[in-house]
Amino acid sequence: METNEYREQRLASMQALKEMGYEPYGCKYDHIDLKVARETFEEGKPVRVAGRLLMIRRMGKMNFCTMNDGTDRFQLIFKRDELSETAFSAFKQLNLGDIIGAEGVFFTTQKGEKSVVVKEWTMLAKALEQPPEKFHGLADQEECYRRRYVDLMTNDESRQRFFTRSKLIMEIRKYLWDKGFVEVETPILQDQAGGAAAKPFFSHFNALDKDCVMRIAPELYLKRLLVGGMNKVFELGKDFRNEGIDRTHNPEFTVCEIYEAYGDRTSMEAIMEGLLPHLCDTVIGKREIEYGESKTVIDFNPPYRRVAYRDLVKELMGADWFDLNFATQLEKAKAKGRETDTNLELDGVTTELMLTHEVYDKLIERNLMQPTFVTRIPHEFVPLAKACKDDPSLVDVFEFVVAGRELCPGYTEQNDPLEQRKALENQAGEDTEKIDEDFISALECGMPPTGGLGFGVDRLVMFLTGTDSIRDVVLFPQMKKA
Repeated sequence: METNEYREQRLASMQALKEMGYEPYGCKYDHIDLKVARETFEEGKPVRVAGRLLMIRRMGKMNFCTMNDGTDRFQLIFKRDELSETAFSAFKQLNLGDIIGAEGVFFTTQKGEKSVVVKEWTMLAKALEQPPEKFHGLADQEECYRRRYVDLMTNDESRQRFFTRSKLIMEIRKYLWDKGFVEVETPILQDQAGGAAAKPFFSHFNALDKDCVMRIAPELYLKRLLVGGMNKVFELGKDFRNEGIDRTHNPEFTVCEIYEAYGDRTSMEAIMEGLLPHLCDTVIGKREIEYGESKTVIDFNPPYRRVAYRDLVKELMGADWFDLNFATQLEKAKAKGRETDTNLELDGVTTELMLTHEVYDKLIERNLMQPTFVTRIPHEFVPLAKACKDDPSLVDVFEFVVAGRELCPGYTEQNDPLEQRKALENQAGEDTEKIDEDFISALECGMPPTGGLGFGVDRLVMFLTGTDSIRDVVLFPQMKKA
């Protein structure tokens, strides 16, 4: 039948139920979860359950349904001699997707299936839309994202993934609180974008008659708190970047940023080497996880590999790479299969350095499958970090890479206001209004030596659930108009 025919049929069923005394949309219904019902099953014990009907088999005097409430599935048995005549007749008007409450007793079938023999049932919500065929789920992946409610209704795996996400976020908070960190909230609407190089979303304060941006990172505000004496802080919330959408990027995303006064890069490495195994143990139940369609096994047992950025480049491109001229480097890059634009540009960054970073980004990083701290990054790419003591052209940071993608950076933070101003001026070029003068003023009040990191919660959930698309771990991802 066409969609409108199904709907007309269900409207007719709803009217028939009304005429039998069954209101199609019920009220509060006291019951236990189906998971609890299974765990406390005792033959003949009275029970009340509620949920959505996934399967209906009508067999004359004895009918069967499969109910799902999001915690488990359970079989219901409707017998003519166990129900009133009205209740048994009204059962014929039930459709797949309807939500009912059922009161009865536990019973084990001859095949050993735990069931509930229904003595009385209540209509709680009539579904007017036909669910996906046999509740096998939406076949169109785009529809899963656009109509997440149907995806969750029909796809146990998807629903469980989002329960896992919630548990991971809870355990992240618990782990950090137990380590002495305090959770804070900083502004989402800011006067200017700071803390990262990204294109913001713009808005306007009517009451204040001024333009504002949605934050691209909370970093600069969190560092202000360190200046104020809040020595161990974290924030878990939303950031917004008006940029591309792909398998690992969504314009609205969840991040966790962590700062520890009197710490450094190594302090942040220790946090990641403690947090990830903790999440694996408490939520996932294992530390070796199959990731993506390739089923690559990611081993989250610490310690994680530590390797310098330049060493990785030399491993692939040769020990003399940094001594070569640009033309020779370009030829070697092409020989490795990297088609690169010869007009590579970024404010304050040399063409040679940009080519090297292209090589790292496209040929090296994506092949780092196991958890890896890539350290000693060129200072041009990280203006908010401190320089390495033995080489001021590098900064004391790491990029933590898992499954060929960056999960988070971690820094020994720059706390010298004079050096910080120079770095921000180099980054801003002629756009000096982009420099956050209040942040510089805060640094001039004195910020203690600090370690900081920020990781994408969405990507973390991807890695720990073995999912290779960010849309599968975001309940309502951004989509083009249908």
